Amino acid sequence: MAEVLALALPFFGVIFLGLGCGRLARIPESGLAWLSFFIIYVALPALFFSLVARTPFHELTNGSFILATTLTTATCFALSLLVGLWRRHGNLPEATIAAIVGSYSNVGYMGPGLTLGALGAAASVPTALIFVFDSLFFFTIVPVLMAVSGRDKHSLSATLLLVVQRVVTHPFNVATFLGVLAAYVEFHPPAAIEKTLEFLRNAAAPCALFTLGVSVALRPMERMQSEVPWLLAIKLVVHPALVWLVLTMVGGFEPVWIATAVLMASLPPALNAFIMAKQYDTYVAGASGGILVGTVVSVATVTAMLYAVQHDMLPHGLLQ
Repeated sequence: MAEVLALALPFFGVIFLGLGCGRLARIPESGLAWLSFFIIYVALPALFFSLVARTPFHELTNGSFILATTLTTATCFALSLLVGLWRRHGNLPEATIAAIVGSYSNVGYMGPGLTLGALGAAASVPTALIFVFDSLFFFTIVPVLMAVSGRDKHSLSATLLLVVQRVVTHPFNVATFLGVLAAYVEFHPPAAIEKTLEFLRNAAAPCALFTLGVSVALRPMERMQSEVPWLLAIKLVVHPALVWLVLTMVGGFEPVWIATAVLMASLPPALNAFIMAKQYDTYVAGASGGILVGTVVSVATVTAMLYAVQHDMLPHGLLQ
């Protein structure tokens, strides 16, 4: 147990350090701008490029794994959307943001550091694949639903064009594509560039986690929305259980790939839920509360999942 706590507590410790600083320091939110830029456009892209570029190319084309994990995320999104429609009286824009809270794991800020720390380099490929294709799903479905609901003033065709543009220009996706290309041609960066990439990727996790804590601290939560417990139950319990179930039913995956997918699914709601809520000016308080409460509750749930993974307690099949 001490080994699991030694792995989990630094992650949550940095988050809560950021949370405390955000509550105590009198620094406006604009002070995060350059740090956020560094994380999104420099450090995390360097991390994803390095993860993917080192991977044998044939491992990057595991279609059954991509399909299984993405469909599982989509299923949790659909369940959360139904909860949102039920509790928000059919309000599709609010239900859409609520569905993000219930299905979008914090795969960018927390995922890579946690899975690699717990499972080693073997977790790099499934981590990158889940991040890329989950992000593609949310970057597509949310703008489309907002356009259908009339919240987005663009036409559906204009929205779809904007979706494609955002997907192909997102720095994480660009870095991953370049990593796939590097893996295909077996490109190895010169020593100086590799050292720079190592320097940047080592900065990614702590900077991202601290920023997450500060960002959560700056989000007001006047009253928790009634559907948030339902959404967090889907996010923190149903999502990882469903991922395990689907992957074991499909079969043919290495145990480390299944463990990585379950860990990624068990993460708390992504900060992107709040960012998208602000973008569309809807369900802001619900998204903020869901992220804050979900992050606090996940201290227990993610630590328990880490313990199960570290001690090989995840069954390798339905009858085991």
